[in-house]
Amino acid sequence: MRLDERLARRPGSHLPQPAADPFAELKNRLHQALIADLGPQLFAVGADSEELRRLVEPEALRQLEQERGIARSDRERLVEEIADDVVGHGPLERLLADDSITEIMVNGPHDVWVERDGRLHETEVRFIDDSHVRRIINKIVAQIGRRIDESSPMVDARLPDGSRVNAVIPPLSLSGPLVTIRKFSRRRLELADMVRIGTLSEDTVAFLELCVRAELNVLVSGGTGAGKTTLLNALSTAIPDSERIVTIEDAAELQLDQRHVLRLESRPKNVEGSGEIPVRELVRNSLRMRPDRIIVGEVRGAEALDMLQAMNTGHDGSLSTVHANSPRDALSRVETMVLMAGFDLPVRAIRQQVSAALELIVHMERHEDGVRRVTSVAEVQRMESDVITLQEVFKFEVEKVGADREVVGGLVPTGIHPTFVEKFRKHGVELPVELFSRAPAPGLGRDGGRRRAVAR
Repeated sequence: MRLDERLARRPGSHLPQPAADPFAELKNRLHQALIADLGPQLFAVGADSEELRRLVEPEALRQLEQERGIARSDRERLVEEIADDVVGHGPLERLLADDSITEIMVNGPHDVWVERDGRLHETEVRFIDDSHVRRIINKIVAQIGRRIDESSPMVDARLPDGSRVNAVIPPLSLSGPLVTIRKFSRRRLELADMVRIGTLSEDTVAFLELCVRAELNVLVSGGTGAGKTTLLNALSTAIPDSERIVTIEDAAELQLDQRHVLRLESRPKNVEGSGEIPVRELVRNSLRMRPDRIIVGEVRGAEALDMLQAMNTGHDGSLSTVHANSPRDALSRVETMVLMAGFDLPVRAIRQQVSAALELIVHMERHEDGVRRVTSVAEVQRMESDVITLQEVFKFEVEKVGADREVVGGLVPTGIHPTFVEKFRKHGVELPVELFSRAPAPGLGRDGGRRRAVAR
């Protein structure tokens, strides 16, 4: 077998190349004509996409009527695609409208993938060329006042619905413009939903809700795409409506329904290379805003030191996420990020700060079957010698992995009681000891997370 034939058989191969779009030149020409003719009106209409579409589609159809040799079905499809380019996000519109898709990955104009149920699937969606992808990227980042060009070839942005966008263009990307979109669910998952889909057990939900009400400082850890932000959103529902909450994010994703929520978002450098407002500065400023709770969407750098100091100076009940492979690794990551603050602090002093500030680590993983699950709920205890001790309260036990990679198991208590019971009493929260019993207790709904196949 020849090399090109072997390559063509490989998953994700670009051989054979997709057929060229016969209407590519026409779509480009009409797109430019519409922008030239309707530019002022498009600006006047504002951000209402439906009104924009009602303005663009008749004009696109009028201009297409002047073209000969185009079938009616092709004409209707062209009007829709041109309107998508002018009003929305071009070929990505149909993927953004599909609620079953959780992630969209554009690896080039002719290579678009999506994630469904935790697994990757190649799509038939195609852009015309690299400039078409660049045009869509520029539209996305311009909506929130950010930019991407050769001098700043990488950007994080978000769509109007809250979906998170990362884009990289040459010279950083050697394979053309790249786009990754983490879609924003139109319906926020509640903790009860997470029991239904197998992320949590009923006992763990009851325990975590009590921990949030008792103002424990909780850190959600996990790998990329493990569902950390989704869980953080769900946990926030247990915060009383009467409390003042400040959320701090690099790109706004959190959805809190409480009445007293203040949302802060970091700002990158402007064209002149100045004006940057990092997350760390927002964390420090939030302390002057009289918060009852501080929620940092994701701790990535030196802001970890300010967050720990806030937790250690009376701002209990803080929530945050961190990228890590295990609860123990999450502690190491926080230590490393504190050192990034630039202070020459002894490691023991940092660990004392961490053990005094954090009280609970909830770790998430995405398993082989694509289901995102909480695999460990661990209490952060005191320092012993130079090591922070961790104690697992709940852990995920795998019974077997089926032929189709379906994971069978459940999140069960370890039988160990946490030591922060006194803090629960201080806030008038009762912690039922039955939650930590290895044997099922009547009336607690234990079977929801015990040893059985988890719903997909």
